Amino acid sequence: MGDIYKLILAILLFTSINTTQAQDQNNPWALSLGVNAVDYYPVGQPDPQGDLFDEFFNATDHWNIFPFFSRIELSRHWTGGLSFSAIGSFNKINKFGTNVNYSTGEETTNEVDDLTYYSIDGAINYSLMDLFNSNRIDPYISGGGGYTWLNKIGSGTLNASIGMRYWFSEKFAFNLQSTYKHVFEVYGFRHFQHSASITYKYGGVSDTDRDGIYDDKDACPEEPGLAIYNGCPDSDGDGIEDSVDECPDTTGLAEFNGCPDSDGDGIADKNDKCPTVAGLKSLMGCPDSDGDGLTDKQDKCPTTAGPSANAGCPWPDRDNDGVFDKDDRCPNEKGIVENNGCPKITEQDKELLNKYAKTILFSPGRSDIREESKEILSDIIEILKSNPDAKFTIDGHTDSIGSDLLNLRLSQERADSVKQYLVANGIKDSRLTSRGFGEEKPIATNFYKDGRRKNRRVEINLSN
Repeated sequence: MGDIYKLILAILLFTSINTTQAQDQNNPWALSLGVNAVDYYPVGQPDPQGDLFDEFFNATDHWNIFPFFSRIELSRHWTGGLSFSAIGSFNKINKFGTNVNYSTGEETTNEVDDLTYYSIDGAINYSLMDLFNSNRIDPYISGGGGYTWLNKIGSGTLNASIGMRYWFSEKFAFNLQSTYKHVFEVYGFRHFQHSASITYKYGGVSDTDRDGIYDDKDACPEEPGLAIYNGCPDSDGDGIEDSVDECPDTTGLAEFNGCPDSDGDGIADKNDKCPTVAGLKSLMGCPDSDGDGLTDKQDKCPTTAGPSANAGCPWPDRDNDGVFDKDDRCPNEKGIVENNGCPKITEQDKELLNKYAKTILFSPGRSDIREESKEILSDIIEILKSNPDAKFTIDGHTDSIGSDLLNLRLSQERADSVKQYLVANGIKDSRLTSRGFGEEKPIATNFYKDGRRKNRRVEINLSN
């Protein structure tokens, strides 16, 4: 077993020399451990060996197989499909060619006592994996040389190999190889060496997230990702990597930065208040069937346009006069817009008001309404109530007897007296304005008693 340690030492020496080569950080070192078989028969050399490739696969009779760990190979990638290898092997030889009895033509196998076999070799390998467009099947060819000892008698060799690795994981492969070793010295023997081993790749740059993209090339070294995104993930598979995908867990569209638009209204679901029903951008993706500016959810009358102040429903207009009930001072009576929905006061009512007002009697020099005028005031009140939105002025006038200041005050008091009476009988104060004009606007001469009586009057007029 001391020979094995010599081989291992030689391999380490070879490796230290090889480290001067530039290392491809994305392709690690490889270590292979396995068994080897040495076959001295089918090499086309004179006795005791047979013709070239004679009984090449006769493992039972011809192959010398060491049943335990007997081969070690350390290799490193150089560039492209090329790599370098240092190989050491050990074996015991007890099958060594065939003798032929030419008189009888019979063959006899040469069996010898166990001869110690060991070798160290260097090889240049070329992988043909790209030809198969596969990341598992890895056929290769090799060429190189080495030195072989048989019972401590050494000879140099020129080697040619063919082999195949099968990568059953990212790091491990099963490796089969056959090598022809051509011996230069006259006392050496040409032979084949076959091997089966397990190969393990290691070293180089790490791949922390195990996505097949090494950390120095991986933009997301701690998250498994895809090569097209430099190692970053696309969790929802929508073609937009997670780092720029605003909805990384939901399949979406590029135009919405990876977010979906379920109802196809041009508004991403995350911004759409109604993501399952096509709507308007102005309403955050919700529909407005009647076009009144309220979403159907907010609209109590979604199929009939109406103001937002009435929850999307049109204002009622019971009397159909064009004035909504909320603004109609006479909602049950058809009126006009100019009069807030109430009927316009007629000329007849205007005339009656002034006719009735002029018959309101006052005692000379007083503002108290005389009892006989109460019936007239009752008629005036009916006219005012039939025009509930109309506003009126109550104008007081006097004759010329007495001073101007006294008459002005008296006329205002008479107008106020009429207003107070009307308000006390159901007419809103806001509809009435009282004014006094004194003796400024007579309607008859003050020279006669009858004229002065006419000038002592109250007029009720529609306000402009």
